[in-house]
Amino acid sequence: MSIAGKRIIITGARGAFGTAVTGELLTLGARVIGLDLTPSDAGAEREVIECDVRDQGSVDRAVGEAIGRLGGLDVLINNAGLGGPASGGIAPDAAALAILDVNAIGPWRVTSAAIDSLVESRGRVVIIASRMAFLGLPLAAAYGISKRAVHAYADSLRAEYGTHVKVTCVHPSFVRTPIHDSTSAAGLSVEGVSREEPLEAVVEAIVGACGAARPKRDVAPTRGGAIQIFMARHFPRLTAAIVARTLRKRLRAGAFEDAPLATGLRDRVLGG
Repeated sequence: MSIAGKRIIITGARGAFGTAVTGELLTLGARVIGLDLTPSDAGAEREVIECDVRDQGSVDRAVGEAIGRLGGLDVLINNAGLGGPASGGIAPDAAALAILDVNAIGPWRVTSAAIDSLVESRGRVVIIASRMAFLGLPLAAAYGISKRAVHAYADSLRAEYGTHVKVTCVHPSFVRTPIHDSTSAAGLSVEGVSREEPLEAVVEAIVGACGAARPKRDVAPTRGGAIQIFMARHFPRLTAAIVARTLRKRLRAGAFEDAPLATGLRDRVLGG
């Protein structure tokens, strides 16, 4: 499947992934319309329609307008996402619920608005999930739940529409983008616990999923990432032990010292 001329919608178009992926797709000759909370100015080179993926009415209007402008749809990229810390032992607050809504339910809303056009074109859905769909990390309950949930949604979508619509999940690890700002500000950066990957590798994986003649169900941007996913799926106890050992080393080195949310975790891990 060549990218040139393909009609593509991408959510979260103004974010780090969205901006970079849109640029690459346009370079390859695709026709791309973005959806984001902040629309583009009239006459802008890149078209971005205002859309809140937490609101079905907003989604229906934006997706309908985008499909109308494009004259159909070949690829939907569900990229919009939120990050942030959340303890699995504390009831979810508004921020945690927003992560679940945007990351897990948002793709469902957007896909539902686009599915008829995708069936008509025999198109595909590309979902930006995460390594954390398979690999649990501490103090990231909402994010991890949301990514495992959206991976399950991809399976459900594939079971229902797989005869006509291909579905791929792309699973980045830690990438230096603003989605991690709130976690870092809380003193809970996942650097050193989650494998870092370059933005360029993630963009290549997403664009590749859009154009692959035989798209895979799950794609990791790097070989190391693919190994992590394999280990987490087939050797979960060993993988959990590796994560626990890495976490213990980081805590002994002073990680999370200034993070109130991590006080109990530090005490439990280091106190025996």
